[in-house]
Amino acid sequence: MRIGIEMNGVLRDTILKFRQLYEKFNIDLMPELEEGEEPVFKYEVIEPIDSLDLLNHFTFPSKDEFYSFMYEEHPMEIFGHSPSVEMSTMNDLNGFYYEMRDNHDISIVSDEIGKSKPASLFFLSKFGCLIEKVKFYSESTIDSMWNEIDVLLTANPNLLLNCPKDKKVIKFETEYNKQVDSELSITTLKELKNKLEEIL
Repeated sequence: MRIGIEMNGVLRDTILKFRQLYEKFNIDLMPELEEGEEPVFKYEVIEPIDSLDLLNHFTFPSKDEFYSFMYEEHPMEIFGHSPSVEMSTMNDLNGFYYEMRDNHDISIVSDEIGKSKPASLFFLSKFGCLIEKVKFYSESTIDSMWNEIDVLLTANPNLLLNCPKDKKVIKFETEYNKQVDSELSITTLKELKNKLEEIL
């Protein structure tokens, strides 16, 4: 079986790191205003962060400024230096890989553009990931990702909702995918092996 494991939300807590940088550079550094003076633009975090559409939760003057912040100004900090989702994420992943690699083809998949690709490879190397195969995809190449796997572990609501009929998805439960029903779900990587045995 070909098993794909999504990086964002399963291995890497990208949203937490994005929030830290957003608050540091946009909120904490906002100039102090005179009494009665209105800010030119108000940066703010809109809670709860219950979707992957970050523009719904972090205000920017324009989409261009959002993309610039994420992919031009801070891609290494956001994608390379994000924390892992769990303290033991990479140990659990490597343990799963050792146990399953003889009978299954295991790969990491991730929706990346531009400078987030090398930053993501840095994240995997920094945490000591042993899986050889990494597949980057985008909206235009998502079909090629699905073509290379049979089962996908993901936290992404779009992938959970738009899984091809001949594939299986396992939901990694997060705050932003609670509203998505899934036949198969886990809350920690330690559960992945048993969940796959249900499919097999």
